[in-house]
Amino acid sequence: MLVTGGTGFLGRRLVDRLLADGRQVTVLARTPSPELLARGVAFARASLDDAATVAAACAGVETVFHVAAKVGVWGRYEEFYRTNVLGTRALLAACHQHGVKRFVYTSTPSVVYNGRDLAGADESLPLTTECPSAYPLTKALAEREVREAHGERLRTVALRPHLIWGVGDPHLVPRVLARARAGRLRIVGRGDNQVDMVHVENAVDAQLCAERTLAASPGGGAAGGRAFFITNGEPVALWAWINDILQALGERPVTRRIPLPAAQAVGAACELVWRTLRLRGEPPMTRFVAAELAKDHWFDISAARRDLGYVPRISMAEGTAELVAALRHAAPSA
Repeated sequence: MLVTGGTGFLGRRLVDRLLADGRQVTVLARTPSPELLARGVAFARASLDDAATVAAACAGVETVFHVAAKVGVWGRYEEFYRTNVLGTRALLAACHQHGVKRFVYTSTPSVVYNGRDLAGADESLPLTTECPSAYPLTKALAEREVREAHGERLRTVALRPHLIWGVGDPHLVPRVLARARAGRLRIVGRGDNQVDMVHVENAVDAQLCAERTLAASPGGGAAGGRAFFITNGEPVALWAWINDILQALGERPVTRRIPLPAAQAVGAACELVWRTLRLRGEPPMTRFVAAELAKDHWFDISAARRDLGYVPRISMAEGTAELVAALRHAAPSA
């Protein structure tokens, strides 16, 4: 197995599961993990656009789990393109060169961004070609190439997990909590928008289901060359879920609001300032973030259930209780 991004949140959980199944794993990452090295994981130390090292890492491999990506809501298009498109292209070329049989690609639901509410959306939506963020645009280009690369020699599938969370999440929940504690979080829009998420262990299950499906069926079966939304299948009211976590941790809930048009205007102004002055880091608001915080984003996962055999094991209630307990344990004593 080759896992790109095997030291990240999702990738590391995937590596743990593969090791538990007794499988040999190579991780492609810029910085090796001493703990994984001690457990027998081999490392190919490189960035995704290092074509020579990427090709060498694919030698003798039957399955590539391509989890790594440049993620973010802000940044230069060229940087996203280099990692997300050119890096994926280099991996696909290496797979063809070395006869890799299966390619499981971690995409994102934002590849179907259209600026509107997505309520019960399915895989028939077209890939985005217009978005105020480079991440969805470059992930859409990469997903298209992955799906077009599907054939008898190399079987491919794209998974679109939405808002991966759980204990150990270094991004989603910690950023929300930090902003709330700093008094910088506002309810954007109506405040009743429904959003899908996926617990990290369910996201790993989907990766393994996809690999098994590609391996078990001629030509990859119904999964070959297709994309699948991956969620818990339990949309939640986003702001109520955030406030439930805050209150469980003894924090004040978010009550201050900003209308979506105002948030988008603030986002556009921040983008202009950051771009003009070439400021580092992400702006406090962007047009893309404003839309994501205000609109419905939940998806029909019946295709993943039917064609991949994917069944979410950890419910939103179970995962949230586990997360709250871990955050309480990690909180410094008064």
